[in-house]
Amino acid sequence: MHKRMTITLDEAVYEGLYRTVGKRRISQFIEDLVRPHVLDTSLDDGYRAMAADKEREAEAREWSNALVKDMFDEAR
Repeated sequence: MHKRMTITLDEAVYEGLYRTVGKRRISQFIEDLVRPHVLDTSLDDGYRAMAADKEREAEAREWSNALVKDMFDEAR
């Protein structure tokens, strides 16, 4: 569900937004910028924890490299 909100911007900022992202896209543009700063960061924390798991990262790297090798071996 979306909520309507009124904000005040400097005229030059508004004109820049209008030129850059377009009239009908300003709300989504602002939401995309603000979202990571105001919502739960548990997903980020989870990714950090996975990246800190050296054994898991080594297995993932090995798997990824094997996929790339398979692609090079594939006949074109």
